[in-house]
Amino acid sequence: MLGEREPEIYGKTTLAEIEASCRAAAERLGMDVEFRQSNSEADLVAWIQGAKGKADGIVINAAAFTHTSVAILDALKLFSAPVIELHISNPLNREPFRRRSYITPAATGLICGFGPHGYVLALEAMSHLLGERSGG
Repeated sequence: MLGEREPEIYGKTTLAEIEASCRAAAERLGMDVEFRQSNSEADLVAWIQGAKGKADGIVINAAAFTHTSVAILDALKLFSAPVIELHISNPLNREPFRRRSYITPAATGLICGFGPHGYVLALEAMSHLLGERSGG
């Protein structure tokens, strides 16, 4: 619902526009990107589990599941490559319940509060992390 839901917090950029900017950034960085969205916690867990041994890293915006999902945390803890937790807004500046993240303990890094541009920042950070891992 990006671009429609609470634009004063999340902006007016749509998910399709974010995906396009991610694809452009990934191409510039020499990375392949798989872009997925679901409102189903089960789908997210299955995708994370399926990435084990296949993906070099995960950038995840778990939205409201950030504050509720032990299942996503457990799946991410099994993933041995870098994980970047992403939030369009800054949850620390919002309602108290948003200040608790179940994702953070499994995350290599956290990007929040930069709006939709945070996705590009996350890909740049991932490129850096992967370069460090490969000695590049």
